[in-house]
Amino acid sequence: MTVHVQAAIAKSLAPPTSTLWNTQLRELAKQCLFSDALHLYRRMLRSGQSPNVFTFPFVLKSSAALSFSVTGALLHGHVLKTGCEPEPFVQTSLISMYCRFSQVENARKVFDENPQSRKLTVCYNALISGYILNSKFLDAVVLFCRMREEVVSVNSVTLLGLIPGCLSPVDLDLGKSLHCCSIKIGLELDLSVGNCLLTMYVKCGSVEYARKVFDEMPEKGLITWNAMISGYSQNGFATRVLDLYREMKLVGVSPDPVTLVGVLSSCTHLGAHGVGREVEQRIELCGFGSNPFLKNSLVNMYARCGNLVKAHSIFSSMKERSLVSWTAIIGGYGMHGHGELAVKLFEEMIKAGIKPDKTLFVTILSACSHSGLTDRGLEYFAAMERSYGLQPGSEHYSCVVDLLGRAGRLKESEELIRSMKVKPDGAVWGALLNACKIHKNVKVAELAFERVIELEPANIGYYVLLSNIYSDAENSEGVLKVRTMMRERKLRKEPGYSYVEFKGEVHIFLAGDRTHQQTDDIYRMLAELESLVRKLCESNGIGGKMKNEQHLIGENNVHSEKLAIAFGLLNTRPGMEIIVIKNLRACDDCHLFLKLVSKIADREFIVRDATRFHHFKDGVCSCRDYW
Repeated sequence: MTVHVQAAIAKSLAPPTSTLWNTQLRELAKQCLFSDALHLYRRMLRSGQSPNVFTFPFVLKSSAALSFSVTGALLHGHVLKTGCEPEPFVQTSLISMYCRFSQVENARKVFDENPQSRKLTVCYNALISGYILNSKFLDAVVLFCRMREEVVSVNSVTLLGLIPGCLSPVDLDLGKSLHCCSIKIGLELDLSVGNCLLTMYVKCGSVEYARKVFDEMPEKGLITWNAMISGYSQNGFATRVLDLYREMKLVGVSPDPVTLVGVLSSCTHLGAHGVGREVEQRIELCGFGSNPFLKNSLVNMYARCGNLVKAHSIFSSMKERSLVSWTAIIGGYGMHGHGELAVKLFEEMIKAGIKPDKTLFVTILSACSHSGLTDRGLEYFAAMERSYGLQPGSEHYSCVVDLLGRAGRLKESEELIRSMKVKPDGAVWGALLNACKIHKNVKVAELAFERVIELEPANIGYYVLLSNIYSDAENSEGVLKVRTMMRERKLRKEPGYSYVEFKGEVHIFLAGDRTHQQTDDIYRMLAELESLVRKLCESNGIGGKMKNEQHLIGENNVHSEKLAIAFGLLNTRPGMEIIVIKNLRACDDCHLFLKLVSKIADREFIVRDATRFHHFKDGVCSCRDYW
């Protein structure tokens, strides 16, 4: 036997070195096989091999990932026995582990007991990130200030740990300071820092600053585009989302599911079903067709853009339907006034073994309210706590108050409010006030108004509602009182606006708008329609008075949905339905106007207002004037 063969046999029989153990530990931790890593560490100890500074980062990470706090404490003991604690990577691993255990005090103790920590950026970074992880933002800021005082260098990891702690408008000034800091140390061109700053500005409600960061970034990855699109979407800038999506496509950046969810959300808000159809095609082309988030977004988009047939088709094609899926389709039918179908779907869901949550109960109670299914709605409300152990919140009570109020059961509505287990909020009293409008009950309306403005004194909608109730009762003194109150409190009615999509572009109309390029034609069309409606009213003895809150917003302000409908009639072929999305509740005047115009023009108008859909056709509305 040669010397080389003998050496090879001896090497194969020799125990593994610490390097081999550490290599295996690193691979197991890298693959997230944390239990296996800890088992291997025990084998290493039993073999007589001592751990070293290259061993502990992997086993400490594994212990943290598994939330094995007792094991973590034992490992810390091993670190002390082997004298490895002063090593930077071991220190940061200990700090990170204790923070993952929510034992921030122990993490700080590790930091404070090692003089070297005060000089090392990595140790500061680990503890700052740990503070943010444990919602101790102020402690993180104080530590960052100390870091600057000690002239310890700040890097991108420091900022990426600290910036996410700025979560609301009150943190905006600090976020701006961190932004300035990133510029001073030359990190403004770092893609990750730029993405983090962009997201921070969005969370703090400063979308314009976010867009400034976005525009100034020399390099934009998919994450950057998604952050800006999500920021616009979450803050209600739906038209900007669609503009940015078009820009993204022009520069050749391919969207991912996160992008498309944000775009579909904006299509839903604007009623941009044409763009939504394009997104659906893109989903199939990109192979995202099985993504459940996108499927749910498509169901919601089509339902809220007026196409229930398509929404149900996508819902039916889903192999797995989550609670979100059922909520989307049930809510769609409810908004369109198809309460019976919403109830049927709800019962199907229960039979399928899916347990409803509080959000779904709001959805089904609202569906019952819109369709006059009073007794069924009361059954569901009772079942919340009895059958599912869910304590009703104020949002559920407001639905039931609305349910009873619409049915004319105002006394029961008042009794329900008095018996509530939670304090009634503005929405609850507002639901009662709205019921008083429907049933012309001035006395109860005054009580509800008194309560609701205590809770929401600046909500102009309630003042308008009470004024309309007084107007219907021909109580001019009451109307004057409300107008005086509004003037004294310097309240202005929220401007009404409506969206209508044409050839993939969303056109927005404000009340009294004269900025559209087709303004002259639109107002000419409206004048003709008003004339025809007046003649039809006179010949059929319909509603001698077409009045609403016009006296509060100015006689010359034409409501936005009328402008949108006129635009649609001018630009679409005879027979085509026109879909309009409106931000406010439809007023009595416009509701009657659209019913009559649907008969005159022989068209179907689908209008989504702040609470539900109205399908106007042949002079009638799908809501049966129950809205």
